[in-house]
Amino acid sequence: MSDERLRAVDILDAQEGTGPVPILTGEGPARLLAGSHRVAMVGASPNPLRPSHGVMRYLLDRGYEVVPINPNCDSVLGERAYKTLEEATVATGRFDLVDVFRRPEHTPDIARAAVETAAGALWLQLGVVNWDAAQIAHDAGMPVVMDRCTAIEHRRIRR
Repeated sequence: MSDERLRAVDILDAQEGTGPVPILTGEGPARLLAGSHRVAMVGASPNPLRPSHGVMRYLLDRGYEVVPINPNCDSVLGERAYKTLEEATVATGRFDLVDVFRRPEHTPDIARAAVETAAGALWLQLGVVNWDAAQIAHDAGMPVVMDRCTAIEHRRIRR
């Protein structure tokens, strides 16, 4: 099976919640987001054309505390950016949610950092599916969301 086809199968498995570890599906992601306040956004971008920029703005406008994690910039939307999740946690405190806008192959290291910093949950954005990262977070007792958008799920809360 081609890499593209395998990735499509992983995305479908995540959407259906049928992968090797349990992930939040249905109303679970919206409930998780409703119970969260502090969000570390890994891959936050200062570029207004990037999805992370729009989602960060949306969450900030709805009262979430969002801390950008991006080693290539100093700030995003007026919020100080940190090079790593570990650096941000030391400087600002523990995060309820680690929201990830990175390619799937980068997510296992991010999951390990989320576990190391005692974050509350791991959230991989739309199109980001990695079962190894999910396993790492799950093994540490952390809820996992994959292939979902925090802004879209927040709209479920408001309904």
